[in-house]
Amino acid sequence: MGCRQSFRQCCDRPKNTNVRISLPAVCFVWQIAMIILFGIFIRYDQESDAHWAEYRKFRNISSDIENDFYFRYPSFQDVHVMIFVGFGFLMTFLKRYSFSAVGFNFLIAAFGLQWALLMQGWFQSLDPMDGKIKISMESLINADFCVASCLIAYGAVLGKLSPVQLMVMTLFGITLYAVEEFIILNLIHARDAGGSMVIHTFGAYYGLSISWMLYRPNLDQSKRLNGSVYHSDVFAMIGTLFLWMFWPSFNSAITDHGDGQHRAAINTYLALASTVLTTVAISSLSQKTGKLDMVHIQNSTLAGGVAVGTAAEFMLMPYGSLIIGFCCGIISTLGYIYITPFMEKYLKIQDTCGIHNLHAMPGVIGGIVGAVTAAAASEGVYGKEGLINTFDFTGEWKDMVPSRQGGLQAAGLCVALCFGIGGGIIVGCILRMPIWGDAPDDNCFDDELYWELPEDEESIPPMDNNHMRNRDVTESHFSMEQSQN
Repeated sequence: MGCRQSFRQCCDRPKNTNVRISLPAVCFVWQIAMIILFGIFIRYDQESDAHWAEYRKFRNISSDIENDFYFRYPSFQDVHVMIFVGFGFLMTFLKRYSFSAVGFNFLIAAFGLQWALLMQGWFQSLDPMDGKIKISMESLINADFCVASCLIAYGAVLGKLSPVQLMVMTLFGITLYAVEEFIILNLIHARDAGGSMVIHTFGAYYGLSISWMLYRPNLDQSKRLNGSVYHSDVFAMIGTLFLWMFWPSFNSAITDHGDGQHRAAINTYLALASTVLTTVAISSLSQKTGKLDMVHIQNSTLAGGVAVGTAAEFMLMPYGSLIIGFCCGIISTLGYIYITPFMEKYLKIQDTCGIHNLHAMPGVIGGIVGAVTAAAASEGVYGKEGLINTFDFTGEWKDMVPSRQGGLQAAGLCVALCFGIGGGIIVGCILRMPIWGDAPDDNCFDDELYWELPEDEESIPPMDNNHMRNRDVTESHFSMEQSQN
C-alpha cells in the first residue's frame, strides 16, 4: 500500500488544468508521422518485391507457390480475425460499453500495428546494406502478436481510460514489447512459438501494473454499469468462439514449416478442448445451484491456449496437452471466483476483464511448462535433427544442450515479468497526467462519454400496433351490436 502511495505521490496530477490533448490531433499527427517513417524505413522484402521473378531464377525456385505468402497467409488471416473480432467482441460484455470495446479495440490495433512494424523491424529485420526494414507476411503476423499484448493490457483497464490514454498505453506497450521480445528470443535464445511469455505474461502484467497505478477508490460510483446484460454476454461469447477456433493458428503461425507447425496446431487444439470441460465442471461446482457462470465460459475456456503457447511446438505428447488444458481450466476458473475479488480488495488492482486469470497465470504456467519440457528434451524423443530444428541449435547455439535451454526458457519468463511489471508502473505514472482527459469516476464503463448513441428503445414512445388496434375496434363494434340486439 505504501509503495503504491509513494509512486502516486511522485506523479501526482495537478487538480486544475485546462490543457487536454484531443483524439483527432493525436490521430492526425500520428498518421502523418507514420507516413514519413514508413517512407524512410519500410520496404518490401524479396518475396513481395517486383524483383521476385529474378530472385526465383537466382534461387532455382520452380514455382510461385513457393512464395512464403502461400504458407503464411492462412495463419495471418486467422490471427488477424482474432485481433479485430475475437478480442474486440470478447470485451463487449459490459452493458453500456460495447461501442467502446469494439471501437477502441479497432483503433488501438490499427494504431499499434504500424508502430509494431517499425519497432520490430528496427530490432530484427533491418537490412545492414541499405538501412531499410524489409517487411513480409511474417512481419504482419508478428505485428499482430505485438498488438495482442496491448489488447490484453486493455482488458485490465477496460472502461476506465480515455481513447487518448489507450493510444499512449499502446505506444509505450509496443515499444517495451519489441525490446523484451528481442531480448527473450534473440539474446537469451528462448523459444516461445505461441507467446505465453512474450505476449501473454508481458501484456497481462503490463495492464495489471497500469491498473494498480491508476486505482480508483471511488469507482463504485459507476458500479451500476460495471456488469453485463443478456445480449452483451451473447456478443462477448461470439468473441470467445472466434478466439477458441483460431487459437491453433495463433500458436503455430510463425513456427517452422513442417512438423513444428503441425505439432503446435495439434497441441493447442487438444489443450483448448480439455480446458472447456474442466471450466464447465468447476463453474458448476462453484455455484450452490449448480448453474454455469457466463464469465467463466467466456474466458477460462481459452486459458489452455495461452498456457500451451511456449511449448506448442515441443514434443508435449497429446496427453500432455490435455493435462495442461485440464489444469488451466481449474486454475483460471478459481481465479475468477477467488483471486480477482482478493486483488481488488487487498491489492487495489481493478481488473475489469480478469486478465490475471486468462492471460497472466496461464502465461506463467506456459513459461514454466516450456522450461521443464525443454530441459527434459532428448535425442531419443526428438531425434538428433529434430532436436536441432525444434530448438534452433545452430550457429552460435550449436553446442547448446537441452538442460541449459530449460534454464534459458526460465530466464525468458523472468524478463517478461520484469518488463511487464516495471514498464506498467512507469507508464501508469505517465497516464496519471491530466492532459490525457480520463473519464470521471461516475462516468466509467459508459459509451455516452465518447460516442454518439442511438436512442434507446425504452425511450421511444410506444407505437400503436395496427393489428391490435384493428382487433380492438372490431371487438368494440361487435359489443355494440350485441347490446343493440
